[in-house]
Amino acid sequence: MVTQESKASATDSVGLVTPQLFHFDEPLLLRSGKSLPAYDLMVETYGELNAARSNAILICHALSGDHHAAGYHSDSDRKPGWWDTAIGPGKAIDTNKFYVVALNNLGGCAGSTGPTSINPETGKPYGPDFPVVTVRDWVKSQKRLMSRLGIEKWAAVVGGSLGGMQVQRWAISYPECVANAVCIASAPKLSAQNIAFNEVARYSITSDPNFHNGRYLEHDTYPKQGLMLARMVGHITYLSDSAMRAKFGNASSQLESTTRGNLGRDLRSGNLSFGLNIDFEVESYLHYQGERFSSNFDANSYLLMTKALDYFDPSVDYGNDLSKAFESSDCRFFLVSFSTDWRFPPERSRELVETLLKAGREVSYLEVDADQGHDAFLMPIPRYINALRGFLDNAYEELCHAS
Repeated sequence: MVTQESKASATDSVGLVTPQLFHFDEPLLLRSGKSLPAYDLMVETYGELNAARSNAILICHALSGDHHAAGYHSDSDRKPGWWDTAIGPGKAIDTNKFYVVALNNLGGCAGSTGPTSINPETGKPYGPDFPVVTVRDWVKSQKRLMSRLGIEKWAAVVGGSLGGMQVQRWAISYPECVANAVCIASAPKLSAQNIAFNEVARYSITSDPNFHNGRYLEHDTYPKQGLMLARMVGHITYLSDSAMRAKFGNASSQLESTTRGNLGRDLRSGNLSFGLNIDFEVESYLHYQGERFSSNFDANSYLLMTKALDYFDPSVDYGNDLSKAFESSDCRFFLVSFSTDWRFPPERSRELVETLLKAGREVSYLEVDADQGHDAFLMPIPRYINALRGFLDNAYEELCHAS
């Protein structure tokens, strides 16, 4: 819910936002065979739902995302929601036109039921006892939220990375509920390399002495070093070489010759320590990112989110033929990829495009030349943002004509 006030310095912001907690008493049967007897979902909404309740857009978050996609929680907030560049009045996801819904997925650590929640059977935090949740489980819970909000069909479901996998699952599981599907910097399933990156991150966490088999909260501690390492590894894969050069190569290094050029090897102090200290700016940056992440994100949630990534493969229910999974989909698809994204490279999006065409679906595809790597999907890159705006504006026009 958005209040009437807004950040004075951000006229295109949705303003001050108050999250809402939705409680569900109906048990949720999970893909693993386990179930949650009851659960909460933390949600934010922006814009107004029209009389026909037909202008709603669902935002699906990526691995470390949450419900706070746009706006501010208070006037003292230094940064807005994680996708504020795209959501707001007059922006690509225009809150003057659409009613935008963003939530924190089950298993998260930003208000929805997850490992830090109290297990009603023990009176203690779930910790490692919280069941593994999959993309299919998330979408199932999102469908219940949709019903609670009185929405019969999403004008669009939009997501990047792991969020894009949720978009695909919506089109497969609930084709009658989606008019448009926007899948950004994603893939139909993880590559072996991606699964390997996730396993390194998980092992960093579980091998931390303070992990305590996932019951660290009961020991009044948490696996800080493991979380830092996991985030550092992940962050490297989200950036590209050119992005690192731009970020860490603005000053000339005395170690580099003019013929080699700047390779993003800036020193923190201008001198080598000749020890195991942090010499380079990129090292300092990774430590900062790891430190910040470790203090804000739950370790068990990180383990669950990476497993959801690994397990995603809708083709397993269709004889390993993904095109059959999409044969019942009745929405228009818009896919976007970025040239330097080596976590979800363009060929994975093109693979999905070919799959959708084989299924007879209507598909638009944009490949953006961008230096920011996987993180490009969060950036206000004009060609990307303008294309997203154009696709959703067309969706809005069709929505208006239909009403």
